[in-house]
Amino acid sequence: MMLNTTYVVVLITAPSHEVGKQIADTLLEKRLVACVNILAPIESHYLWKGERCTDQEVLLLAKTRADLFTGELVPAVKAVHPYEVPEIIALPILVGAEDYLAWIDESVA
Repeated sequence: MMLNTTYVVVLITAPSHEVGKQIADTLLEKRLVACVNILAPIESHYLWKGERCTDQEVLLLAKTRADLFTGELVPAVKAVHPYEVPEIIALPILVGAEDYLAWIDESVA
């Protein structure tokens, strides 16, 4: 294993499995991610425009490199995402198996 902050797991919520799959397909086609897991259903509780909301959503976990996040991945998600302000956040992969991290590098643009 090696310590590194080059790689991230991106969390993206979406309103349905169909939208989640569309986002995953877009990111894979553009080679912006190596893998996307879609977890469903999740129950989200949040504040939006002063109102407390609860919704059923799906959660996407996308594995990629940090350098692709701001300039490429975020705009690609926003282009197909129906939310006004979608959740698109990245968490660093601090430690990972070297062969897995190499696979991420081989898979993304």
